[in-house]
Amino acid sequence: MEQAVRERVDVVVVGGGPCGLAAAVSLERAGFGAPIIERGSIVSGIASYPTYMTFFSTAEKLGIGDIPFVVAGEKPTRRDALAYYRAVAEHYGIRVRQYENVERIERVGDGFVVHSRVVRSGELVATEAAAIVIATGYFGRPNALGVPGEDLPHVSHLFLEGHEGWGQDVVVVGGGNSAVDAALDLYRSGSRVSLVHYRPALKSTIKSWVLPDIANRLAEGSIRGYFGSRVVRITPDEVIVASDAGEARIPAQHVYLMLGYQPNSGLLTQLGVPLDEETGVPAHDPATMETSVPGVFIAGVLASGFDANKTFIENGRHHGGLIAAALAGRTAPR
Repeated sequence: MEQAVRERVDVVVVGGGPCGLAAAVSLERAGFGAPIIERGSIVSGIASYPTYMTFFSTAEKLGIGDIPFVVAGEKPTRRDALAYYRAVAEHYGIRVRQYENVERIERVGDGFVVHSRVVRSGELVATEAAAIVIATGYFGRPNALGVPGEDLPHVSHLFLEGHEGWGQDVVVVGGGNSAVDAALDLYRSGSRVSLVHYRPALKSTIKSWVLPDIANRLAEGSIRGYFGSRVVRITPDEVIVASDAGEARIPAQHVYLMLGYQPNSGLLTQLGVPLDEETGVPAHDPATMETSVPGVFIAGVLASGFDANKTFIENGRHHGGLIAAALAGRTAPR
């Protein structure tokens, strides 16, 4: 039988994204020992963003732990954010157990035992804690099309940069900012790009400084648009779409499904936290972020359930202060 290394801490934060990191900072500043267990690298969700992405928000709205986020331009880039959040973790001495996957959490007496596994070695770790903060975000569960061929090796739910599509026929599926950013980067990197969206037009939330660019590329035909079209099948060489005009077969050597994600709520379900059937929002007190299971808190996008657009770094970064105040038995500062 495998042996597990054991340790005891005050609070375990599951998930090392910006909101999980902000929660750990607030807890440490309040006097609680609060390591983060993260299945990938610190802020791995941001690391998965396109290489040259620029944030919609200003740096001020992405800052945590009262550490200024200073950038040269008007808005921070992905690289700026990665450097900033690393610096915050180092400044506060946050212990981030990277590349360690939480497999289950069990209630033991008045506390919890977090069972995790080190990715590299396979070593089991059992961590005892009085409270748990679940800040797992949603990048682990991409929305699926549910069509044949979706699992082919040239199909991906992640886009890093357009270079890999140079000289290739590429199909991007989606109508939001991620799809538009991918399509433009691929086009500028020498790809032959087609953009497929089931609605008749792009989403209204497209970034204002990007909208004229994508509109012009679609109008001139340098990016081919298939709107009001649904993907019905993916083959090794084509994406087949259906619309009111009939069926179209689009050449494709790379396919990017930029369809958004579902919240990683599996640990909450395991702990007995009920989720609203319609919204997916976990039962919790917004004033403290404590769920209906005492000692279990949530931070970040999980608070939005299925609608990830309600919680961003800008508002999710404040959840940690509410949690720390609740555990310390005092009112959070406004």
